[in-house]
Amino acid sequence: MDKQKKEELLKQIRDEVLNLKSSPLYSYRVANNYYPVIGQGNHDAKIMFIGEAPGKNEAESGIPFCGAAGKILDELLASIGLPRSEVYITNILKDRPPENRDPLPEEIKVYAPFLDRQIEIIQPQVIVTLGRFSTAYILEKFGLKNEIKPISQIKGKVFSANPLLGHAVKIIPLYHPAVAVYNNNVKEELKKDFQVIKQFL
Repeated sequence: MDKQKKEELLKQIRDEVLNLKSSPLYSYRVANNYYPVIGQGNHDAKIMFIGEAPGKNEAESGIPFCGAAGKILDELLASIGLPRSEVYITNILKDRPPENRDPLPEEIKVYAPFLDRQIEIIQPQVIVTLGRFSTAYILEKFGLKNEIKPISQIKGKVFSANPLLGHAVKIIPLYHPAVAVYNNNVKEELKKDFQVIKQFL
């Protein structure tokens, strides 16, 4: 798929999410003058990062991972020499849940089809899931439901997934960078786990 086609299809997703009145988070977004956060990065990215949901900074700017967790993600990317501009970063939910609470099952149901389309358009070879919600969703989507365990048990492992995209995909679950914001030990652990991505650069 050429760049222009990808751009068109991703814009279409943006427009659909923008007008998604059926979403349980739509009125909260409008009431707070928030933006939906669709995704950002290279449309031909080999590596795609998927988080859970936008926070306040993200919803105010429309940019994923631009707050405190984003700073940590940037640090982690730098630690393996991977420029942010080379990857694609998104979340399952495209709108911020109130008070940054966990995504609800019905919210995941509304937004996941957009994520599915993003994966189809970008065709990543490696999907890095950040946190338990995106990890559970992606493992199940790629036929690895039996591998779903607490993130502390599977983080940093590399799973080979069914070739849904016409090519085999590697899935790497990791802690969400937000858990490292106030905990330096977790940050060091994340840095160590991030080294696993290096083999795919």
